[in-house]
Amino acid sequence: MFQDNPLLAQLKQQIKETIPKKEGTIKATEKGFGFLEVDSKTSYFIPPIYMKKVMHGDKVVALIRTEKEKELAEPDELLEQSITRFIGRVKMIRDKLNVVPDSPQLKDAIRAKTRKGLSHDALSEGDWVVATLIRHPLNGENGFFCEISEKITDANDKIAPWWVTLAKHNLPNQEPAPQDHWEMLDESLVREDLTQLPFITIDNASTKDMDDALYTVANADGTFTLTIAIADPTAYVAESTQLDKQARDRGYTIYLPGRNIPMLPRELSDDLCSLREEEVRPALCCRVTVQADGTITEDASFFSATIKSQARLAYDNVSDWIENGHSDNWQPNEVIAEQVSALHSLAKARVNWRETHAVTFPDRPDYRFELSEDNDVVAIHVDARRIANRMVEEAMITANICAGRTLREHFGFGVFNTHAGFSPEKMADVVELINQHGGDVSAENLETIEGFSALRRWLNTQETSYLDNRIRKFQSYSEVGNAPLPHFAMGLDVYATWTSPIRKYGDMINHRLLKAIVRGETAAQTPDDMIGDELALHRKHHRMAERDVSDWLYVRLLKDSVREKKTFLAEIFDINRAGMRVRLLENGAMTFIPGSLVCENKKRVECNAEAGTLSVDGNKEFQLGDQIEVIITDIKEATRSIVGKPTKEFAVIAEKNETDEKVVAKSE
Repeated sequence: MFQDNPLLAQLKQQIKETIPKKEGTIKATEKGFGFLEVDSKTSYFIPPIYMKKVMHGDKVVALIRTEKEKELAEPDELLEQSITRFIGRVKMIRDKLNVVPDSPQLKDAIRAKTRKGLSHDALSEGDWVVATLIRHPLNGENGFFCEISEKITDANDKIAPWWVTLAKHNLPNQEPAPQDHWEMLDESLVREDLTQLPFITIDNASTKDMDDALYTVANADGTFTLTIAIADPTAYVAESTQLDKQARDRGYTIYLPGRNIPMLPRELSDDLCSLREEEVRPALCCRVTVQADGTITEDASFFSATIKSQARLAYDNVSDWIENGHSDNWQPNEVIAEQVSALHSLAKARVNWRETHAVTFPDRPDYRFELSEDNDVVAIHVDARRIANRMVEEAMITANICAGRTLREHFGFGVFNTHAGFSPEKMADVVELINQHGGDVSAENLETIEGFSALRRWLNTQETSYLDNRIRKFQSYSEVGNAPLPHFAMGLDVYATWTSPIRKYGDMINHRLLKAIVRGETAAQTPDDMIGDELALHRKHHRMAERDVSDWLYVRLLKDSVREKKTFLAEIFDINRAGMRVRLLENGAMTFIPGSLVCENKKRVECNAEAGTLSVDGNKEFQLGDQIEVIITDIKEATRSIVGKPTKEFAVIAEKNETDEKVVAKSE
């Protein structure tokens, strides 16, 4: 046929080679057209007909054509497709199977087939599925095509937020399989019998996997002797076994609103290893002296033991008893009261030391979803971080400092939490910003833990959190590695966690190293270089999953708020070129405020992401850290997003006549 003429094809190729090309990333819009983003300042318009050949996020080479004196891009070569595996919903079109990706930028249905072993008849309209994109138009294929590999759940299943989110992030939706029988390993350890000491646990009332118990002695000379007992799952899980490999593959227990997926079988996490009241349990312990001014001495010793918690306490009850002198729900006996008082005094000393020498951060509440039996949101509770939370937190920080020091001294390696301070390439900007706002710092000073810590303490004294929010954007990310490097964000020279081995695989590694020290061994295997990256990736996916489920539940909870026009107090935590992101303080929901909803004429609005400000007519109206009143204007269930606007109104600027004179009138 004429269209197959090789001479014509050659001519077309020669013509194409004369057309300018650009590499870039596809950005789709809700209106069908898109853009080729070459860099942060350069983009080319893509007409809807050409967008049929690409997806949002694809990296492509495009032909840059000029039509009607306007440059536009025609995607021509696929460099990297944006999605391969994706989550979507079944859609039947003329009795043909299709999948609509669960993504705000990918709205078109994709023709589909089922993988062998999955019946076409098992799928219904709206069902949630896992699919893989197997054909792409820029690869010479006739349109997009995908293969469904798994059905996640039915269309209207109320548990969909959890199952769909876990599938999206490729995370397990249940704990490791149980075993028929559990036996403690022979680790050649002598366990001290501490079952007569009045250890206490303090946790949330609903917690089952209790991994720390504390015994505190307030000495006559003003010092404290603190014994931290930590649950001992490595007493049951041998290194390099199948269960150990599973724990490493998971990295952490997954905590989602309303449910958790343990890293270890529940028989271990919630029973055999959990430090339950009046139950004898194996533990790895640390005993250390803390001076009256909060200084941790160098006498920390680690040892194995058996303990028995003598009181299972709840944060709120302990906080009420300390703060008010009594609790309506709990009254300790004399022994437990002495333990709580001693731990409280120790925590005050440690807080004072950290506020003076290291870094503390303002307390932020936790938001807890209460769900019905059929997974409806009943309420969201605001759990403030009270004195009992701080008491346990200070004990755990103390324990992790001791572990960091011990591992550094004995082996020079372990699993360490580190933070490098400010990114070197951003240091000059940091110094300029701080000094512009009344500080007095230098790059040389901020490169030290002491200088960085002093800056963080100074930021805590500022009247607003604006500068703190600005500065955080220049900081490095926290990391996990096998070398004993400083943790600038905490103001510490070394920090290694071992206090949550039921929930964190890195803590299990440190348990095994600390046990080697207890046995008197002078050599051990260095944790491999990949462990830090693996744990960081696990943590990233877990946090994204937690956020995604929360967003879904917030949409369910707040679906009537648009009609009710309820006003919420919110805090601005991000400003970008499109608008502001705020957190509703009543329930923690994240809400987006587009610039177009700040005032009617969006040309009057300037969102400055670098400065963290939003201006109207050149006047700064909002900045990071501000608390403002907002009204929710739209709930987008398909994308699980909430849109709002500030209650503050701005004068309307209207054109008076043809001479372009302008008058200002108050909006209604």
